[in-house]
Amino acid sequence: MTTRSDEPTTADLDARRAARRYPDRPIVAVLAAVTRGDRALIVQRAQQPNAGRWGFPGGVLELGETVFEGAMRELLEETGILAEPAGILNVHDAITRDETGRVQFHYLLVAVRGVWKAGEGVPADDAAACAWINRADILAGAYPSFPTLLPLFDKAMAEAGT
Repeated sequence: MTTRSDEPTTADLDARRAARRYPDRPIVAVLAAVTRGDRALIVQRAQQPNAGRWGFPGGVLELGETVFEGAMRELLEETGILAEPAGILNVHDAITRDETGRVQFHYLLVAVRGVWKAGEGVPADDAAACAWINRADILAGAYPSFPTLLPLFDKAMAEAGT
């Protein structure tokens, strides 16, 4: 397999993921809550932490990126969806502790509302699957998700005027 010199290799990505375990400080990450009518786009996580669970597309903010740039980049990389950032919805901590109580992961998540522009959603990068869902889908438990999904979905819809 040939890769461009500016693209990270699988070994580079594995090393980055390993470095995020047991961090010495919170890691800033971004989420893209993109709405389209009464639906929002979610992805199923392909990587740990929380592989198999559904949530808004996102990932770690890169050095030199704004929060809006990072959220829209992660959205495009994971789903092929183009959207325009339309404000910050909220900021919250995602902390996972191991069996001894030691912090295994600590992400500071900045959720950005996105206005859909193009694309239907094709899983790529860190996403195993993607779906456009409505509130009833979340309430029915159709997608095993994070407890923050419904409140963030509701806030995104309210700010979108839906």
